[in-house]
Amino acid sequence: MVNKIQKDIIPILATKLREILKQVDTKILRVTEEVRLRINQPLILNLNNGEAILTERGKITSNPKQAYQITQRDLKDTMNLMTQNSLYALEEELRQGYLTLEGGHRVGFVGRVITNSEKIELIKEFTGLNIRIAKEVIGAADSVIKKIIKNKDMIYNTLIISPPQCGKTTLLRDLTRQLSNGLPSIDLSGLKIGVVDERGEIGGNYQGIAQNQLGIRTDILANCPKSEGMLLLIRSMSPEVIVTDEIGSHKDVQAILEAINAGVKIIASVHGSDLAEIKRRPALKGLLNQKLFRRFIILSRRSGPGTVEKILGENKERIRGRRRIG
Repeated sequence: MVNKIQKDIIPILATKLREILKQVDTKILRVTEEVRLRINQPLILNLNNGEAILTERGKITSNPKQAYQITQRDLKDTMNLMTQNSLYALEEELRQGYLTLEGGHRVGFVGRVITNSEKIELIKEFTGLNIRIAKEVIGAADSVIKKIIKNKDMIYNTLIISPPQCGKTTLLRDLTRQLSNGLPSIDLSGLKIGVVDERGEIGGNYQGIAQNQLGIRTDILANCPKSEGMLLLIRSMSPEVIVTDEIGSHKDVQAILEAINAGVKIIASVHGSDLAEIKRRPALKGLLNQKLFRRFIILSRRSGPGTVEKILGENKERIRGRRRIG
């Protein structure tokens, strides 16, 4: 994590911000998950166990008045460095509210929104940035992967249930990598996998190339709506498994049903804390009542990011108790 911040993040920050982060203790950088920049507000690092408000000398303070205050120039210079001074060449990313950096890191931004017929056309006059540090953890799925494998040629339809920032994308990514490459130790053949990466976080695509390892038999549709992407993959790439992140809409559900009816297995994630909460959502209730998902992996941060609270079968039977992934 320290190397990623030093190599990928610090060089694309405004000069003053670079100077500050270079002085931060490496123990803090090692557990940094986000760098938060808000105009006229303190420079804050979100950590896996709290936050660090930074002074001008890179020290941690509990008093926001002693912190370094982000200026409009800091934000403007940082955006110019991130976009190589071609801000408006990235119009689609600006419309979506985020962009992906080399290394797979993702930057979300807020500011004045320009709308047209209730749709977002552009975000400009930026007031805040959230730099999320990519966390590829090779082996993150080691403790759960055997629980979703049906036999040497196939897996169970699997739903990962997780609150934000509890490691669901990290787990999805490593499940994809291992299933795509195959696992000779348990006689699992490599599977053809199609990834619909609507938010660009699974593959971390930068200039069209995935920055994360997703396996040798994996095809990726980046920045594509999930419902359309699943059907496109079925028509064009003959996947055995489709992987996608954060399902929730009626269109997502319909595409999942069509994929399953076509004989394709699904690994997906959804925001939530437990299965009961997910079943209360109108779009997902019908899908879950059909018992098409045979495995449910519930994550939390109880013992740190990536804590597997439990793995349940189709009848809610517990397959495994708490353990931390990665």
